[in-house]
Amino acid sequence: MPASSLPGATAGSDAAILRPGRAPAGGWRTATVREVAHPTPRTAMIRLDVPARVDHLPGQHYVVRLTAPDGYTASRSYSVASPPSDPLIELLVERLDDGEVSGFLADVLAPGDTLEVRGPIGGWFVWDADRPAVAVGGGTGVVPLVAMLRHARDRGRPELFTMVAAAGRWADLPYAEELAAAGARIVLSREDRPERPAGRIGLDDLPDLTAGPTVFVCGSAAFAEAASSLAVRAGADEDSVRVERFGPSG
Repeated sequence: MPASSLPGATAGSDAAILRPGRAPAGGWRTATVREVAHPTPRTAMIRLDVPARVDHLPGQHYVVRLTAPDGYTASRSYSVASPPSDPLIELLVERLDDGEVSGFLADVLAPGDTLEVRGPIGGWFVWDADRPAVAVGGGTGVVPLVAMLRHARDRGRPELFTMVAAAGRWADLPYAEELAAAGARIVLSREDRPERPAGRIGLDDLPDLTAGPTVFVCGSAAFAEAASSLAVRAGADEDSVRVERFGPSG
């Protein structure tokens, strides 16, 4: 089953597969922080003004690089949640215990600060609202899928995009209100929902995939493995399933 590397919402490398002539790519820029919010105690939503920005495709990511006074640098990749139409780039950072990058971004960064960023990056896990897609995200893995959802809405083609979003609890799910309002199926493993009792994602949570949509799966390694296997059982061709896995790296 095709799978790219790990540019998830919380960590990853920038080695996603580029498709020359298809996916845009940008170089290093010095971005200005316009907004910082904390939708949950462990996450920070950062909105950046990127000068001479290269417009991204939904599903791409940015690298953020921090440099210490002694020259030490650390960088992490974060998926973009904003659609191409948004004048700012929106990243969602999960604060990890002892995270040397995520801790700074979540606890120290403030509007008016500047950040070194590089992007957009990645050409495999992208969608341009040009054909039907089904997205399955777990936890912060919903972030690049939110960009797709917003892009479908911007293009006036929401019927092309179906989303399933999973988390332990409602409070653990980024963009939960927006996802629910957009009609995403919300799967909570530790809380009942009016339309669904608590439980892990299962075959009944996915639509029939035999019509051949592109299937985007993003989340932890365990979630991605389970969800992509379910997608195949729901009728998806293996070649139509695109997977982004991520894990903590701080």
